[in-house]
Parts: sequence; C-alpha cells; structure tokens
Amino acid sequence: RIQGLRGSEDKGDHWLIGPTTTWTDVLTADLPPLFDGLKLAAREVGGVQIQNAGTVAGNLCNASPAADGVPALLSLGADVEIHGKDGLVSTALAEFITGNRQTTLRADQLVTGVRVPKPATDRSRGHFLKLGARRYLVISIVMAAGCIEIEDEVVLNARVAVGSCSAVAQRLDDLEAALAGRHVDGDLGLAVTDDHLVGLAPIDDVRASADYRRRAAVTLVRRLLNDLGAAA
Repeated sequence: RIQGLRGSEDKGDHWLIGPTTTWTDVLTADLPPLFDGLKLAAREVGGVQIQNAGTVAGNLCNASPAADGVPALLSLGADVEIHGKDGLVSTALAEFITGNRQTTLRADQLVTGVRVPKPATDRSRGHFLKLGARRYLVISIVMAAGCIEIEDEVVLNARVAVGSCSAVAQRLDDLEAALAGRHVDGDLGLAVTDDHLVGLAPIDDVRASADYRRRAAVTLVRRLLNDLGAAA
C-alpha cells in the first residue's frame, strides 16, 4: 500500500518499475515495444484476479523456476534495486535469484525497484512464449523470452532467456552472440542450434520429462526469434 513503490517511470537512461506494480499495471502501462514480451508474460501470471494482486517484485522474490516474469525481465537486462540498513545496492537479476526459491535478499533488505536500461536504438522489440499443458492458468513446461535491438535492418544486440528448464531461468549467451549482425529479414530461428541450450538442466516432473523440455526449448526459442524478426 506504499504508493511510491508502485508504477512505471521513465528515468531518462532507464525505466524504473516499482516493486508493488501489479501485473495488471504492467499490461496497462504506456511502454515501448521493448516491453511487449513482459506484457505477454504478465497475461500468463494466473488469472485476472491474480494479475490484479500479484506484483513484479513478488514474482521475483518468490524465485520459482517457473515464474513467468523472470525470463522476460532477464531479456530486458533488468537489475534489482535493494534498500537496506547499508543503503541502496543494485544487483543484476541474473545474480539476484540464486536457486529454486532462493535469492540474495537479506531479512533487513527490501526490493524497491526493477531497473530496465534503455537500448542503444529506438528500434527494439521484446517477445515471450510459454508452453504448458493447456492454454491458460497453467504452470510452465518451458518459457522463452527475447529482446532484439535493430539498426539498418541488422540485429545490433540480442538477449534471449529460457525459463522452467533449470532451477533459475538462464540467458543464452552463445546464441545472443550468434544473433548479433544477422539481418532481420532472414529467418532468425535458423541461428539456433542444440549447442546453444546445452547449459540448461531440465528436470523430470509431472508436467514433462527432461528430454521433452530440452527439445521443446529449442523449438520455442526458434519460434520466438522468428516472431521477433517478422515483427521487426
């Protein structure tokens, strides 16, 4: 109920998302196409009632491997702002979540913002895809999120993350490097190989086998990149 912690704000060189910003707030916020992936993820966080109550920081601090918001925010290059007795610290989201239901947050600290840096070019776009056992109200089997920055019809920078395939959602650094310099009018999904996802450690559970997750992740990332290229 602290209003100063809710909402999204343009800070010049970055956007700041308040920790108590709900997923409905994200959906209705006036944000550029870079945030399209985060908005798609917001639609997957439970039903509308959950989206009205659930918050961005709650999704991060809960640190579930299947948290819908995490891959999308990873693809945005987000940092987590934390206040405590020692003052303000900023931690990369990739370092903030350390394991299944585990974060670096101490008992005397509070998340006070999620910082998203502005890209080098205005032609930037995000996307998000989720695979589950049904279309709505489902825990993820695999998620993929990505952002591309475009200049002169070429991928200037790319960030791609996969969730629900390891204890912590992961960026695909090797794939991101392979995408840099590719023309967006080509089939971006062709850049994806099995080796790009070798660092994932999918689990076997009631939703899917590890092998299915691994194969599905490759397909989902290819679709994600093809969609981003087509939209660009």
